[in-house]
Amino acid sequence: MRRRMDEPKSLDSIFKEKIFRIPDYQRGYAWQVAQLKDFWEDLINLANDRVHYTGVLTLNEVHKKEIPKDANEFWLVEDHSYHLYRIVDGQQRLTTFIIFLQAFIECVMELPENKDKHSDNVYVTDSLNIASIREKYLYKIKPTGGQYRTYKFGYTEDNPSYQYLRYRILNETGAGYIEETFYTLNLKNAKIYFREQLDALYEQDGIDGLRDVYKKLTRSFMFNEYIIRDEYDVFVAFETMNNRGKKLSDLELLKNRLIYLTTLYSDLELDEADRRSLRDTVNETWKEVYAHLGRNEKNPLNDDEFLRAHWILFYKYSRETGRDYARFLLNDQFSPRRVLLKVEKQVELEQPEELVSETFPEEADEENNEGQSSQQTISVAELSPKEIANYVASMKVSSGYWFTSWFPALIESLSLEEVQALDRLNRVGISYFRPLVMSILKNIKEVTLRIRLFENIERFIFLAFRMNGARANYGSSEFYNAARGVDMGYITPDEIEAKLSERLEYIFHSDQTLKATEFYALLERKFNDGSGYYGWAGLRYFLYEYEISLLNDSRQKKIDWSDLLKTSQDKISIEHIFPQTPNEQWKKAFEGVPEKDYAGYAGSLGNLLLLSLSINASLQNDSFEDKKKPKYNDKGVKIRNGYSDGTHSEIEVAQYPHWGPEQIKERGLKLLDFMEKRWKIKFGSDREKFLFLPEQEESAE
Repeated sequence: MRRRMDEPKSLDSIFKEKIFRIPDYQRGYAWQVAQLKDFWEDLINLANDRVHYTGVLTLNEVHKKEIPKDANEFWLVEDHSYHLYRIVDGQQRLTTFIIFLQAFIECVMELPENKDKHSDNVYVTDSLNIASIREKYLYKIKPTGGQYRTYKFGYTEDNPSYQYLRYRILNETGAGYIEETFYTLNLKNAKIYFREQLDALYEQDGIDGLRDVYKKLTRSFMFNEYIIRDEYDVFVAFETMNNRGKKLSDLELLKNRLIYLTTLYSDLELDEADRRSLRDTVNETWKEVYAHLGRNEKNPLNDDEFLRAHWILFYKYSRETGRDYARFLLNDQFSPRRVLLKVEKQVELEQPEELVSETFPEEADEENNEGQSSQQTISVAELSPKEIANYVASMKVSSGYWFTSWFPALIESLSLEEVQALDRLNRVGISYFRPLVMSILKNIKEVTLRIRLFENIERFIFLAFRMNGARANYGSSEFYNAARGVDMGYITPDEIEAKLSERLEYIFHSDQTLKATEFYALLERKFNDGSGYYGWAGLRYFLYEYEISLLNDSRQKKIDWSDLLKTSQDKISIEHIFPQTPNEQWKKAFEGVPEKDYAGYAGSLGNLLLLSLSINASLQNDSFEDKKKPKYNDKGVKIRNGYSDGTHSEIEVAQYPHWGPEQIKERGLKLLDFMEKRWKIKFGSDREKFLFLPEQEESAE
């Protein structure tokens, strides 16, 4: 049974005698700057005589008999005629309203004229004080419960954001450790954003501006309130809902779907205790999954990327594209049809053995006294609760390893060698191998074996994709299936290594020397367009790995990988030692070299250097001697490092007394030596041609 949709209501009306809870199948707070800005501009630009239609607020009432007597909401429902509602749709907007209101209260309370005043004595209008606003919208304090708050709006207690909203947003005291995630960061940022806007509004319009914006928010922002009374319909409704600006992810839809499916099983298939247990398992799993996805609050992981990776791990990979994983999970595997569709199943039923008194042994029925078993046919759902439980259990465990694959340095249990191996995979561009890496972390316990596999995967990526320009999906199906094979236990580490080797056979001759065709052709195109090695996609990674190879116990790291990624369009951390547009001083150093060959030397591997600090374009034509020394401006402020105090690669170059064609060749061959050793390849006798040095350099020798 559903109630019809009433006329639009203001927030002032909606909050009368209601308690709102964000239920277990909802995500955390997802609004970010774009949505917050829209909310603020809608509010601030609303004329005083107009209303703003905000959308539909869809609710599901929790009946009084469903509320435990020890729940902190019960006293309001029992003694004060309040009603408790779960929010099916509209939680993002209501959460924003609550955060805005708290920011508003703090702004008003901290005004100079209100310093040291109690909230009862701080008035927004002649008849409305801050204490009344808190009680109407935020929380009530139980008269017999000390200062214990019952919040009018909030999360259920098993939501990771529950504590953060109470203690960090609404300023309740007594918090212990509070978990922070991507969603709690959004809560924090929303409060900061609104506080800054309100402070600016006060500076411009004074207290009248604050009063005006409060009245508009509580009286002119209108919702259609829609109450769903049948729980069966709640989950169906949720799947059709999209919040403003933030579409529900497939991971969120799947959580809702699985909880919904638990309501469809008959009591014979799933009794009430097991139904609650399965639902709790789903909730606990998603709580942990979201905790891992949002654990690095500055770099949250994508919901659906994890869902797809786990689908590859748990189910057989298909080569369909797009949202094939979501179609499979929501339309096929976990569809209501598979629960409602019943199949016959033979079950063994054991007959009880009746105890017969020895007083009258002659009366015992020998046939009925032996405890027999019999078969019976029953109808059960095609999709069993156990299948849901197994899938959810796998997802819960996998989410931690998914996080590990992205941020190994945050995992204390990993060895330094394993962290370094995983970091290299992330630097080189892990591509479609992340599900396999997750599976290796999850299922292979021997650390040295894991490291060896990671090193082999890194070598494959560098050789196939960075050196030889293979298609982005080259080998993807095979290694997606290998991820599942490792997880299921039917593919061994040796078989993975064999697959990696087989897939690289096309780039080697029988004696394991590198074929010139692929890598050489790729570089030839780069030199023909004038960029040379500078245009090679693998250059940053290669030069960074060379820099790391120069470290030892007495040498500290001087540059982080993140320093090379600050500007995606411009390789600001890589310099041509011999500049692309040389001045007269540089031309003297290359005397005898035709100008048409300058680009060949400038773009050759040995002429490219990883810098510890980006160099201003106006300084790049400095002579080699000047480049070796730090550069200062007229005020004596260092504006760039010199090679002599730069990266270890720079320091190495600074040992050369001068820089010309021979030095470019010498350093280029040294870098090729490193490439051979680092990635276990051989260039063969014609290795020098991979430097693409102009012919006259070779003939001059």
